[in-house]
Amino acid sequence: METKISCDRAHREYDICLINGPTLLDPAASTLFAVGPTQPKYFVEKIRPHPRKWQPQVMSQTKEVTLRAGPAAPKTCDVVHNATAIVFSAGGYIGHFFHDFNDGLIPLFITTVQTMSLSNQDVVLVIGKLEDSWVSKYGDLLGEVSKHPIVNLDKDTNTHCFNSAVVGLVYHGFLTINPKLMPGPTTLVHFHNLLDKVYGQARQLIHHPHARPKMVLLVRKGHVGRVLLNQDHVRAMAEDVGFDTTVFEPKVDIPVAESYGLLSRSHVVVGVHGAAMTHLLFLRPGTVLIQVVPIGLDLMSEICYGKPAKEMGLEYMEYKIGVEESSLIDKYERGNPIFKESLKLQKKSWGFVKVIYMKQQNVTLDLNRFRGYLETAYRKAKILMDKQGSSRLY
Repeated sequence: METKISCDRAHREYDICLINGPTLLDPAASTLFAVGPTQPKYFVEKIRPHPRKWQPQVMSQTKEVTLRAGPAAPKTCDVVHNATAIVFSAGGYIGHFFHDFNDGLIPLFITTVQTMSLSNQDVVLVIGKLEDSWVSKYGDLLGEVSKHPIVNLDKDTNTHCFNSAVVGLVYHGFLTINPKLMPGPTTLVHFHNLLDKVYGQARQLIHHPHARPKMVLLVRKGHVGRVLLNQDHVRAMAEDVGFDTTVFEPKVDIPVAESYGLLSRSHVVVGVHGAAMTHLLFLRPGTVLIQVVPIGLDLMSEICYGKPAKEMGLEYMEYKIGVEESSLIDKYERGNPIFKESLKLQKKSWGFVKVIYMKQQNVTLDLNRFRGYLETAYRKAKILMDKQGSSRLY
């Protein structure tokens, strides 16, 4: 049977190439060779295996990988794998919590599911731009995707042989999995189930009639924009409504298992639009998620987190702030296009959105108006507790 190299470059977000037969990897040359009879006999493709194709500047920093059929392949394999290689780059924005999942882990899950459904084989991860800190943080999850040691494309000096190879990652959109493009009924819930298998511990759900629902308030600090300026008042109000409330500020050095444990036990999560909302992937279906949407971030809030939250089966609520709740009112007149034409500006200029709406804007919630949202969330949380139990025992 002849081995073929094929590439699909029809997508805006990614390219992906396949070698459907014996493959030899020479990491030193960043080259994969189709071994044995090939069709055509001499063939070369090049690919940057990272799902940010629409951002040339990011892609230019991703090492190019060559797929070759023909002469000049190494004669021997130092390491032989009875598995398919999945080759990709952990460069770009990976290292940022949102992009870890959006650009890396979810596309890897999609690609792995599709690969294993086709080849019915184990996979070996071959990763470029691989940082030790990323492996340390997500090693348990990567270990569930592949039981084999990771091949570091930039540092490994051995040649490796595989049954076949997939180069690149399939991307379906922001924090999403399109079940219509997947083998079988695979959805974002299945990705959550994988996270739960890795980071959730053995537990039992027990109903306590008088228990208070657990609420997590995701917060940001410093000069990063979208800071909740009256978070102490919001927390006090949540306690008054009836919640047992925890304030959680995500940090790079917090182990994933620790944050997963906190979020997966919660009944309600509240946060201003930002990377911390990626934690929605940790929540049980039925959990209430309230996203506070600052001025000018309507589209991003829905695309990045609102849509995935619904796909996860969460009770999603959106609190769009008013002009008086935005710190931008201290800099601009109420009649400024920043307030009156925010949707138009969102569609026109990403740079404007990033600087004005994301970096310069903080939030002070109207406590009277927001209390109604918390009261609704409380009722939904009590229903969840009746269905699934009020606490988890670890």
